[in-house]
Amino acid sequence: MLRLLFLPLWATRIVFGASTNVQSSESVAPSSVSPSIITSAGSPLATSIQDPASLVNLFIGTRNGGHTFPGATLPHGMVKVGMDTNSPGNHAGYDGDPQFNATGFSQLHDDGTGGAVPLSLFKLWAFKSCGQFDTFEECPTSIASRNAPRKNLSLPDDFAEPGYFSSNLSTGIRVELTATRRAALHKYTFPAGTRNPRMVVDITNDGQQSSTDPIMELDSETGKVAGGASFAASFGPDRFRAFSCVDFQGDGFDLGQPKEFGAWLGNFPVKQSTNINQLYFGFRDELGALLTFTPNGNGTTSILARVGVSFISPDQACANAEEEIPDFNLDRVRSSARAQWNELLGRIQVKTDNVDPEIVSLLYSSAYRTHISPADYTGENPKWNSTEPYYDSFYCNWDTYRTLYSWMALHDPDDFARIIRGMINIQQHEGWLPECRGATAQHFIQGGSNGDPILGEFFVKFHEHAAALNVSSSALYTALLADAEKQPPNWDLQGRQVNIWKKLGYIPSDVWEVGGTNTKQVSRTLEYAFDDFAISQVAKILGKKQDGAKYSKRAGNFINVWNPNTTVPGNDSIVGMMQPRFADGTFNFTDPRHCSVNDPTQATCFLNAANKDGFYEGSPIVYTQYVLQDTAKLIQLQGGNQKFIDRLNFIFEQNYFDSTDEPSQQIPFMYHYANRPGLSTQRSRQVIAQFYNTSTNGLPGNDGAMGSFVAFYLAGLYPLPATRQFLLSSPYFPQISFFNPIFGKTTTIKANNFKGNPIDGTGGTVFVKGVKIDGKAWKSNCFIEWEAFQQGSTIELELTDDINVTCGKGSDALPPSLSTGGYN
Repeated sequence: MLRLLFLPLWATRIVFGASTNVQSSESVAPSSVSPSIITSAGSPLATSIQDPASLVNLFIGTRNGGHTFPGATLPHGMVKVGMDTNSPGNHAGYDGDPQFNATGFSQLHDDGTGGAVPLSLFKLWAFKSCGQFDTFEECPTSIASRNAPRKNLSLPDDFAEPGYFSSNLSTGIRVELTATRRAALHKYTFPAGTRNPRMVVDITNDGQQSSTDPIMELDSETGKVAGGASFAASFGPDRFRAFSCVDFQGDGFDLGQPKEFGAWLGNFPVKQSTNINQLYFGFRDELGALLTFTPNGNGTTSILARVGVSFISPDQACANAEEEIPDFNLDRVRSSARAQWNELLGRIQVKTDNVDPEIVSLLYSSAYRTHISPADYTGENPKWNSTEPYYDSFYCNWDTYRTLYSWMALHDPDDFARIIRGMINIQQHEGWLPECRGATAQHFIQGGSNGDPILGEFFVKFHEHAAALNVSSSALYTALLADAEKQPPNWDLQGRQVNIWKKLGYIPSDVWEVGGTNTKQVSRTLEYAFDDFAISQVAKILGKKQDGAKYSKRAGNFINVWNPNTTVPGNDSIVGMMQPRFADGTFNFTDPRHCSVNDPTQATCFLNAANKDGFYEGSPIVYTQYVLQDTAKLIQLQGGNQKFIDRLNFIFEQNYFDSTDEPSQQIPFMYHYANRPGLSTQRSRQVIAQFYNTSTNGLPGNDGAMGSFVAFYLAGLYPLPATRQFLLSSPYFPQISFFNPIFGKTTTIKANNFKGNPIDGTGGTVFVKGVKIDGKAWKSNCFIEWEAFQQGSTIELELTDDINVTCGKGSDALPPSLSTGGYN
């Protein structure tokens, strides 16, 4: 991932325009306007944000590697319809950099991914005229030839809100997009004087130019186009098939049948052809349909295009479109999408007194992106028939298990439960829980079997409601044991390298097995240990004491890759490091600076079978801190509280903290365990101020789980997955609340003595010196328990400007760890 330096959060920057598609370069974004406020009778809040969708800025991170998706979708919707550009970094189709031209408007995207470009399938494109004589045959249908700049070359003339996207192109055509779960509705408004409005349907061009085995048929009477192809997975070895169905209607006039039609190959439309088999095409050619319609003789010509998508068949794609958008009513679909987003985002409420509007926008924009993936593909699984939900776009569990599902647990247990059911169903049919998955294809695992802490997170928090949420406790536990005990044929795609794990308690550097790649040995050891910790917590709740003890013991295997003698070159004061180890018990060596900005070899630690360093996307210095289940033991290994604090300070001061990668996410909060929560508060706020803002380059790397990560930081919380604890800091708001539908309760966190947020994250009246829950003094200033959210409690924080606050006086004030008796 790229490491980039950005302006502070409040710096003046280019922003995108409001619904009139007018842009400005003012310092306050249109999505940062004051929210609509209404009185909410019966709510614990005196006021309520009525229209949180108005606070969402979809363009955050659309430049410089954020790879965010700014198009139209529903919460966890399969269809994500949006603009594609000819940018080399358009992983979500769109690039906010105005130098890149639009190439089409496709139906499927994913948000915030790395790897290769995923999806960007079934693009539509409109021509107001073609060539010198405006003939059918002159139309430049290939993706490289048809692209056009957006209007206003200095600033893209694009607008987006939850469930809607629009753009004005330099060709004079206006494009509007909205979506249902499995279908999209486009509107193309042509400039006055257009004599031959034409529509291109692109069947084969995806983000990677990887299509093979295309099919397509065109109905010359109605203009309906149906087809599909096979495409390459973006982060794995597999391929998948996808299908689309497009039909057209005039907006306010009878469009009639197309007056010209045909299939096209590259830049050669063939009039009167209705099937691509009428063309001489070869491997990976560009193919699609071109239609010319009669313009509206009595006013503006606007053509509506309804697009269904399916992973089953073209017929099902057509059925999806007809079922979900029967009336071609763009305003209705747009309004429905916005209402769904408002209901979901409205479960999170904040008071905004003395809070910069950008912070409010950053919170709701981050919360919005937590509900883009995974995507609900229910009814679109081509691999087996099931009545269970099917979810896809797990990009990847390694990214998301740390914060995404804990965020969902606070306010969206229903979708969380459906995702869990879908994951269990995949395990029942494929043998192991899904790890990284896109468009029904397995992708490469980045860490451990990181579906385990996701299932653990759900069960630890909702086991009492599992039956009501239609989650089988026995099936969930069976799925966990499959990951923990059964070695798959290829642990690069599912499961773990579990046999050697059970034998040695770590993944050695010098054992080669045919079932996967001999890499990432240290980081996988640390991940496997946390996976087993998650299983131990489920086992204990189920009353399986023997299993609970077994997996708790395996959760302590992190110590098997701790080399107490390793030091950082040039700094002998930091002693001890997680290191690769041979099967005979002796240690190998990886420079602790490896895969960091300080690495003299500038290594990256990405997926590469030749890498024998032992780590994935993180330095040994960062991964050495990854022992969420037993940080107390880690502190002991590192020489006590002060040595631990010194090491954390070194990580930040020497730029080992990597804001672009998930293994660093918990590091700012780790001072809690050394009884210095004020340092955690300051570090976490400095991270937000330095790396995150509401500009188009407001993310330091591809989005992944950055939405939930930032949302938690702004809420003054950090989750411990598969536990009932949240580490506690102060929110960026005088009050924040979460409504949880399964409990029917609202939990409110009040920050008493709130005086605003320091711009650079340093200092301020932001440190927690006392906590009350429902009026009673709480035992710790460092963490709160899940029970507070179950009960719908009021949590009151007493703030101070003294950074030297502690967790409290009692023996149980520090956050739990395995070695100190926690989690038993």
